Amino acid sequence: MTQDAATEQVALEPRGADDGAYARGARILSLGIASTGVFTFAYFAVASHVLEPQQYGAIAFLWSVLFVVMSVIYRPVEQLLSRTIATRRAVGADGDHPLRVPLTIQASFALLFLVVAFAFRGPLEDRLESDALFLVFVGAALAYAASYFARGYFAGHQWFALYGGLVLFESVARILFPVAVAVGLLSGQTAVALGILAAPFASLLVVPAALLRHRRRTTGAAPPLPAAAAGKDRSMREGADFAASVALVQLAEQTLLNVAVLTVAASAGNLLAGVVFNAFMIARAPLQLFQSIQTSLLPHLAGLEATEGREAFSRAIRVTVLAIAGFAAAITLGLLVLGPFAMDLLFDEAYDYGRLGLAAVGVGMGLHLVGGTLNQAALARGHARLAAGAWLVAAAAFVVWMIVPVIDDQLVRAEIGYLGAAALLCALLVGVYRRGGTPVAPVVTG
Repeated sequence: MTQDAATEQVALEPRGADDGAYARGARILSLGIASTGVFTFAYFAVASHVLEPQQYGAIAFLWSVLFVVMSVIYRPVEQLLSRTIATRRAVGADGDHPLRVPLTIQASFALLFLVVAFAFRGPLEDRLESDALFLVFVGAALAYAASYFARGYFAGHQWFALYGGLVLFESVARILFPVAVAVGLLSGQTAVALGILAAPFASLLVVPAALLRHRRRTTGAAPPLPAAAAGKDRSMREGADFAASVALVQLAEQTLLNVAVLTVAASAGNLLAGVVFNAFMIARAPLQLFQSIQTSLLPHLAGLEATEGREAFSRAIRVTVLAIAGFAAAITLGLLVLGPFAMDLLFDEAYDYGRLGLAAVGVGMGLHLVGGTLNQAALARGHARLAAGAWLVAAAAFVVWMIVPVIDDQLVRAEIGYLGAAALLCALLVGVYRRGGTPVAPVVTG
C-alpha cells in the first residue's frame, strides 16, 4: 500500500514509524493553518483598534486585493505541484520530480503581476491613499510566489510538518506588527502594513529544512521517470491548462470573498468597506482554518484515484463533508447567539451587525467549504475545467447581485448574496462530482 492510500487509516490505528510521522505532520499542519486563521482575524482586530477607520479601511482593501492576486496567480501552481507529485509517488515515481513546468508558470505569473501592478500604480496608490502601501502590496505579492511554490512541493510530498511550520511562521510574523503598534514600539498605518510584507518572507524560513529533507530522501532514490521532448511539450500544455483552470477557480473564489468589499469601497468608501470586510472575516478565518484538510485532500485524493478506486475516493469525500457540516453548524449557532456582541467586542467599529446576517455568512461559509472539497475531488479526477466553470457561474451571479441594488443595505445585500452564491456553487459542483472519473496518469512536470 502506498503512503497516499495508507493515510485513510492513520486516524484508526498506528501503522509504524512512517505513518506516525505523517500523523505528527498532519497535526502540525492543522496547528499552522489554524493559527493562520486565528492570527489573521487577530491582525485585523488589533489593527482596527490602533488605526483610524479610514486607515483601517485602506489596510482591509490592500489585504483583499493581495489575497485575490496571490490566490489567483500562485495557488494554481501550488495545486499543480501537489497533484502531480502525489500522483507520481502513488505509482512509484518517488525520486526527483522535474520542476521546469511549474517554475516556468510561476515565474510567468509573477512577471505578469509586476507589469500590471506598475501599469496601474497611479490608481492603486490613489485607492490605497499611500505610496508606501503600494510598495508593501508589490513586495508581498512577489514574496508569496516563492512561498506558494514551497507549499505545493511540501503538500505533494505530504511534508505537512514543514507546511504547517511555513504558515505558522507567516501568521506569527504578521500579527507582531499591529501588536508592536498597540504597545507603542511602532506607530502608524505603514507599520501595521509591514506585517503583511514580513509574513511571506518569514514563511520561507522553513525552506532550508525542506532542502535538507529532500537531500536525505533522494540519496539513492530511483531516477525520475524519463520523458521525451514531445512528452515535455505535452506536459507543458497539460500543466498550463491545469494551472489556468485552477487560476479561474481561485479568481472566482476570491470574488466570492472580496467583491462585496471592493464594490462597497467603490460606492461608499473605505469606512463601510471595512465594516463589510469585518463581517466576511467570519468566512475568511474558518476557510483558512479548514485549509489544513483541503491542503492534504488533493494529494490524498490524487493518490486514491490513481491506485485505490471509487469507493475509497467517495469515502474520503463523505467524511470531509460530514466534518464540514458539523463545523459550520457550530459556527452558525455561535453567530446566532453571540455574533453581534462578538463583532462589537473584536472590532472598533460603531456599526450594528445583524444577527441573522452574520448567521447567513456562517451558513454560506459551510457551503463554501463543501464546494472547496468537491473542487478538490474534481481536480484529482481531471475535471479542472468543469470545476472552473462552476466557480465562475457562482462568482458572476454574486457580482451581479452586488451591483444591482435589490437590497439597499449593502452589508445585508453582501451577506445574503454570499449565501446564495455558495449554495449555487455547491449545486453545480455536486453535478461535476457525480460524473465520476477514471484514474489519471501522472503529469510529468518536465
